Amino acid sequence: MIGRFFVGVCVVVPCLLSAGIAHAQDVPGIEICTVEKTMERRTSCLQSNVEFLQKTIARLDAQHLQKLDAAKAQIEVLKANIAALQKIVSDLQAAQHKPADEAKKASTPPPDPAAKDATAKDATKDTAAKDGAKQGAK
Repeated sequence: MIGRFFVGVCVVVPCLLSAGIAHAQDVPGIEICTVEKTMERRTSCLQSNVEFLQKTIARLDAQHLQKLDAAKAQIEVLKANIAALQKIVSDLQAAQHKPADEAKKASTPPPDPAAKDATAKDATKDTAAKDGAKQGAK
């Protein structure tokens, strides 16, 4: 059992140590260049930082352009949806007003012929009364 543990430790520890060293060298990023003693190494470090920043800016710019294009496409789809919904609402409002106008017309009944006769009789009575009053005045 101790032998297995020892073999496991012998395999894992060097891997971790080498991964730590490789990890520091392989991962691009901002490095502290003031630690370097010689000017060539500082210049190289600064150039590495500049390249990393330029790549990062280019990647972020591409991502933001993709997001903007997606947002523009979504805005166009939403505008089309709004136009379609506005048309539906106007059609519904027109359909709603149409039956209301028809209902108003239906609620006012057409004049009855009997009502016309009654008004005509009243008018003849008034004229007869006026004629009778004129004759009585003579």
